[in-house]
Amino acid sequence: MSSSSTALGLDLAPDKPPLLRVGSTADPAAWAAGHREALRAAVARHGRVLVRGLGLTDPATAAPVLKRLADGLMADREPFAPRRDYGDGVYSATRWPAQQQMCMHHEVSYALEFPGLMSFACLEAPAEGGATVLADAVDVLRDLPADIAERFEREGWLLTRSYNDEIGASVAEAFGTDDRQAVERYCRANAVEWSWQPDGTLRTRQHRGAVLRHPADGRRCWFNQIAFLSRWTMEPEVREYLTDVYGEDGLPFDTRFGDGAPIGEDVVRAINAVYDRHTLREPWETGDLLLVDNIRTAHGREPFEGPREVLAALGDPVRVVGDAPGGEVKPL
Repeated sequence: MSSSSTALGLDLAPDKPPLLRVGSTADPAAWAAGHREALRAAVARHGRVLVRGLGLTDPATAAPVLKRLADGLMADREPFAPRRDYGDGVYSATRWPAQQQMCMHHEVSYALEFPGLMSFACLEAPAEGGATVLADAVDVLRDLPADIAERFEREGWLLTRSYNDEIGASVAEAFGTDDRQAVERYCRANAVEWSWQPDGTLRTRQHRGAVLRHPADGRRCWFNQIAFLSRWTMEPEVREYLTDVYGEDGLPFDTRFGDGAPIGEDVVRAINAVYDRHTLREPWETGDLLLVDNIRTAHGREPFEGPREVLAALGDPVRVVGDAPGGEVKPL
């Protein structure tokens, strides 16, 4: 049984994101401008809203909508996989193998600066699968095993990265340049430790909080990519190959407890099990728009078959001020 909510007439159904159905419009950007405040209020209340019926089927139509709904867009920095850049803060969805699950995560949660609002436009829905699944970070934190949640809240988490030309984003794709001095300036300004290896490759390490208080209401949110960027999320044969080639410390990405101790596969499985219990799912339809509070709501992507084209915009940029594992979220 679904119900309707507030002025927008949202359809609220169990295990699904709030859904707003709109009639066809000749000018989606004008519609977005006219409904901007109501949509943003709905995201603030529910943490996510799916809008169906706008007909966003190409970048030229979708990009103005994504821009008008945000309080500014930010460039993607430190991505773990490449994207196509459509300009002005609008990108393709992260390139990730279609047959593999993209685990729940919060966009750019390993950086000090990240989007407060994620906006997605589905230009072409896949024939099967490929939903952008969601989970409420307040609920996830509440239901995590207490020992796991308490340790990560106390210590934070570490992300280690090794950049190479075989897998993941390159140095130039992650930092917008391959100039060493520019990369080092960025790392210094953003609390990222770095080391250049004898073969010229780059390794980095950063300590971040695992739990953030939402700047709007102070609620504690499980906000990180501890499970997604763990070695235990890789396919076993891929992990074995990369370890053989690059060594234990040379994986393209891996996560640890805040004190540097390794995270066991059982911990990653426990985190993902909680995400599974709180998953909200609605299959994409071509033309859909999805708005997500990036602190309140984690997102992932299911495997799919057939072409799938989704645009993403990193909006409402914020920065964590203060040392991990604490820190306060401030708008930029």
